[in-house]
Parts: sequence; C-alpha cells; structure tokens
Amino acid sequence: MINTISTQANKLVNLTKRKHRVSPSKTKLLTITSGKGGVGKSTFTANIAYLFAKAGLKVGVIDADIGLANMQVLFDVKPTLTMFDYIDGKSDLEDVFIKTQYPNITLIAGKSGYQYSKHSNSLVLARIVQDIIDIEKFDIVLVDTGAGLNEYVKEFLTISSNILALTTTDPSALTDVYALMKMLSKDKNSLMLCFNHTKNYKIGETITNSLQNLALKNRLNCDFMIKYLGNVSSSKNISTTGRLRKLFVNEFENQTVTKELEFIVSSLLQNLNK
Repeated sequence: MINTISTQANKLVNLTKRKHRVSPSKTKLLTITSGKGGVGKSTFTANIAYLFAKAGLKVGVIDADIGLANMQVLFDVKPTLTMFDYIDGKSDLEDVFIKTQYPNITLIAGKSGYQYSKHSNSLVLARIVQDIIDIEKFDIVLVDTGAGLNEYVKEFLTISSNILALTTTDPSALTDVYALMKMLSKDKNSLMLCFNHTKNYKIGETITNSLQNLALKNRLNCDFMIKYLGNVSSSKNISTTGRLRKLFVNEFENQTVTKELEFIVSSLLQNLNK
C-alpha cells in the first residue's frame, strides 16, 4: 500500500515539476475555445476531428471542459479512465487513451463534476498536454476547452501557438471574443476565428474585419492578427445527430455544413504552426 502511494506521488511530482517548454515534437496542438458557452464548440471540435482523421492524420482529442465533460457522448464511448486518473497518479498516460469507433481518433476524456481545486495554480493541465505531445503518438491534438476565460481555460491557451475561437454573431458572444483578443494580444501574435450558425462566409468576414479595426483603434498589439477561417451554417440535422451520438460530417457527407467544415479544416492545415 505504501509503495503504491509512493509511486502515485512520484508521478504527480514529476508531472507538476516538469519544466514548461515549447515542444519540438512533430505533433501540432490546436486549442479550441469560445468565450461564451452554447456556441456549439464541442460539436464543432468532434466533427473537425473526424475530418482531420479522414485526411489521414492521427488525431487526439482532449476534453478539457473541466467539470462538464461531454465529448464521450459525441463519440459514443464510455470511459473507464479519464485524464484525471493520470493527474491523480492512478494510471499511466496511455492508459487514458480511448479508441473511438472512428479510425485515427483517440479521446482523452474529461470527467463531469470533477473537483479540480486541489490542483489549482499548479499548471498540471498544461503539463498533461505537453506529455501527450511528447510521446508523438498523434499528428494533431485538439483541446476542447470550457467556456469563458477562467484559470483552467487560460492554462490551455498559454501553451498553444494555435488558438481557434468559435463564436456566433450574438453580441454577447462577440463581446467575449473581443475580451479573448485583448488577453491573447499581450503575448500571442494571432487568433483564428470561425463563426457558427452564420448564414454565409461574408457575414463572418465582415465582423472579423470590424473586430480587427476595433483592436487597432483601442491600440492592442499592432502585430496581433485575426485569421478568419470560415463559417458554419445552421442545420437541424446537427443537433439530431448529436442526440443520436453520431457525427454530422460522417452521416451527411454532401450537405452544405459538411462542405463548410471541410473548408475550415483545409484552412486550418494551411495556418497551423508547429
């Protein structure tokens, strides 16, 4: 018993004390955030994961919505272990990798209702992401953050050079995106932006230009750029497939929304940094 506790403690110590660094790994990291909740971020993340995998990439998906994990529902899996078992020293890292029914997609599940307070301010989450990148099992790792700009979300944003914000044209959602811009402009050079539930590409492009002009007017970092990647139209079939625990882009390959998501994934592949 004592040996078990000691082993678990050593794992946690190694995890929390590892030097934070930019990874030289071949694995690319994409953090997907929103600011405002309810914009469809998790559904968006699961569907673009499928399209990345369809393009031949090995994809890892981290459900980083602390306390409100739902990615296992979208991928229709029932995790026996989550990333918090690794955090707590109860399992090895690769033990928490969950194969999904979709080729080349692995889920690193979160845990609904998990009390993370005992690990606050330790940057454990950031180091878990780095551990996953270091083993070079994946071509790309997608981090699906929670809503808002709390300390957990900031942890994931800090370590990523590729950040994609998903928003809608709702004024409160745009206010949250601008708050995200202000925060990121202090030490990042760019933010990628997509619009969900938006009728056409031009609407998102126009709003993006307005946000960029507002940033310049308010004298945010003059080198900070917003890269508009595309829009996703509304479709009743998206919510229907979600309730059935299926992915829209797999079930409706020829619909407009799927084509829009394919365009976004193509744009992402051109814009991702190492």
